[in-house]
Amino acid sequence: MNSDDEYSDEDHGDSQRIVNSPSSFMTCVESDEDTCTEIDLPERPRRSVEVDEFVYTVLTSDQIVQHQRNIINEVNNVLHLSPQVTRIILNHYKWDKETLFERYFESSPQEFFRRAHVVNPFATPSKLSLKSAPGVSGREQLCGICYCPCDELKGLDCGHAFCAACWKQYLSNKTCSEGLAHSITCPATDCDILVDDVSFVKLADNPEVIARYQQLITNTFVECNSLMRWCPAPSCTHAIKASYCEPRAVRCACGHEFCFGCGENWHEPVSCSWLKRWLKKNNEDSETSNWIAQHTKECPKCNVTIEKDGGCNHMVCKNPSCRYDFCWVCLGSWEPHGSSWYSCNRFDEEEGKQARQAQERYRSSMARYLHYYNRYMNHMMSMRMEHKLYANVQAKMNDMQENMSWIEVQFLKEAVDVLCQCRATLMYSYVFAFYLRNNNQKIIFEDNQRDMEVATEKISECLEREITVQNLCEVKQKVLDLSHYCRKRRTVLLVHVREGYEKDWWDFIE
Repeated sequence: MNSDDEYSDEDHGDSQRIVNSPSSFMTCVESDEDTCTEIDLPERPRRSVEVDEFVYTVLTSDQIVQHQRNIINEVNNVLHLSPQVTRIILNHYKWDKETLFERYFESSPQEFFRRAHVVNPFATPSKLSLKSAPGVSGREQLCGICYCPCDELKGLDCGHAFCAACWKQYLSNKTCSEGLAHSITCPATDCDILVDDVSFVKLADNPEVIARYQQLITNTFVECNSLMRWCPAPSCTHAIKASYCEPRAVRCACGHEFCFGCGENWHEPVSCSWLKRWLKKNNEDSETSNWIAQHTKECPKCNVTIEKDGGCNHMVCKNPSCRYDFCWVCLGSWEPHGSSWYSCNRFDEEEGKQARQAQERYRSSMARYLHYYNRYMNHMMSMRMEHKLYANVQAKMNDMQENMSWIEVQFLKEAVDVLCQCRATLMYSYVFAFYLRNNNQKIIFEDNQRDMEVATEKISECLEREITVQNLCEVKQKVLDLSHYCRKRRTVLLVHVREGYEKDWWDFIE
């Protein structure tokens, strides 16, 4: 599967607005021999798998808050509400302005605000909002939570009022203990009116609680917005904002690359839905599954897994609703065996034959799963170890710069980048292959996978060897050749998969 396109690796740098296109990984020529030697071939018509540009922006925490304010202001140009009320309504509609406007103009004002759990500001004036609730005939009022007499009660527009101490404790528990912010309601029983931002700040009266509340509000804003996604890298506080939601690769300012569609590490060639199935399947302990396959059998009647813990081959299913008697050797019913159980004279009976076939299918399925799982995990572990190469390479680059320029030693870091990209692609290629039905295109895919795997192991071995200033010139050309060849093999595999998606070549196992 050859082509003449050049490989292009986008350098996002510190740019905030980024254009990322998977089609930038273009196909390259490949020599007939399994080497890294470049040969000139006549120009061929290019096979292009066109992918639209995916434009996205990396936002800092402050930019996220400002983006939130901008959306609130845009909506308020139409609704003319207080910003805190507009924020609650936008959150109710998942920050989808179009849906909000549709509901606003097709519903009555009372119904519109009721759905968002706010008091209609056009119908009910603020009577008790953060003001003292006067006593009746000069008597003190009772707080609705602690039932203590109080000269001053405070509440929301719903009319329910409580003492300052109870408000403070209530909001602190909701925010710090329960992790709630956007869904904090009035403490009164059966009241679903939400606490707005301004009221929260004044009633909480605690800088730490207020900071936690603002953090949760920002988190909710990103999580509810289908066009935004947090960077999943540890300790990273950036978010990605795109113009539409699609499973595309995005790179955060911290350097982490992930899928905008599902939030997992970028996983081409496997789709988000199949990766989700794979990860769910892997939640079961694979080592345990392997042991079960080797040391247990299933009851021929109810399929409960049974471990043989003695020498007797007369098995009784422990499932209370089954209690089936069968032979461990042939899996047939025990009753016909009589006293000659050891010879298993019913070994070829139809019932036992079907049970053994079912057992064999299960073990075959388990063996197939473990084949792909072990290779998936092998590349994952290799990738984790090779991430440590960055530190080693950086140290070597610093040593070499005593006699060479910075540009002359950059090839080492670029080679590690290529190696890690190839490891990730190979890792997810085994997930893709696990769910793929056999056909001619799968054979081509596996050939591409094999070639890429061989190339990846070669560059990995080369980079792990001792590289010194003395042998740098010799090693440099080899590393450059291997890096270029790995890029080509990765590109060939990915373009073939994309073409298969476009032309419906792939048939997946449900």
